Amino acid sequence: MTEKYQQLADRLLTAERTREGITPITEEIKGFNAEDAYRVQFHLINNKLASGNRITGKKIGLTSLAAQNQFGVYEPIYGSLLSNMEVVDGVIIRLEDLLLPKVEPEIGFILGKDLTGPGVSVCDVLRATEAVVPALEIADSRIKDWRIKVPDAIADNSSSARFILGGKLTPAADLDLRLTGLVFKKNGEILGTAAGAAVLGHPAAAVAWLANKMAEFEFSLKAGEVVLAGALTASVAPQAGDYFEACFDRLGSVSVRFA
Repeated sequence: MTEKYQQLADRLLTAERTREGITPITEEIKGFNAEDAYRVQFHLINNKLASGNRITGKKIGLTSLAAQNQFGVYEPIYGSLLSNMEVVDGVIIRLEDLLLPKVEPEIGFILGKDLTGPGVSVCDVLRATEAVVPALEIADSRIKDWRIKVPDAIADNSSSARFILGGKLTPAADLDLRLTGLVFKKNGEILGTAAGAAVLGHPAAAVAWLANKMAEFEFSLKAGEVVLAGALTASVAPQAGDYFEACFDRLGSVSVRFA
């Protein structure tokens, strides 16, 4: 199976490079499940590391009950953030560099200590967090037209592409992140509002889940890594010229423009 996992990872990497989506893996391989998908993802990430990238953190997806119900799953999913995925706050992203991107506002956790599961709790996460930051994730799918089931997304590094962190660092101990409010705007118009509790009841609960899930694969979260805890609103597909801004209560704001 190792060779098959590598072949699938290679196909996803080619799709990313050529910007031509592939047929869903779940349509081609009967019984392809989440465990298989994480193995493909690990091969994909190892290929990226071999080309000079570094892992700088993790992203969590499907952190709302509505999203889990939509896909018929009972837990979130995760992928890796890499050094070539981070872009500067306010930067212009070219749509031609991606396939079908979507923008999501999130809360980012910058870890000051390692987190190793199992048994990691919300309190453990908050104690290990150096700061929280406003964040935007640019999700994208190398699966054609986003025709994904959960294993397709997992294999594709959980549909990650780019991320932006705001410049303001806020100690997590100073906040009740469940109550942290968000206004998500496109071209100055409000797209949605939310509070941190939209993510598993508490954004730190998503990070705790991640640490415990990674332990199943004998991985752990490291000090200095950033964790994007999951989307607070529905994702939005950008068009050329669009300007997105996520404004958080007490956390500050973060923005991106597309061309």
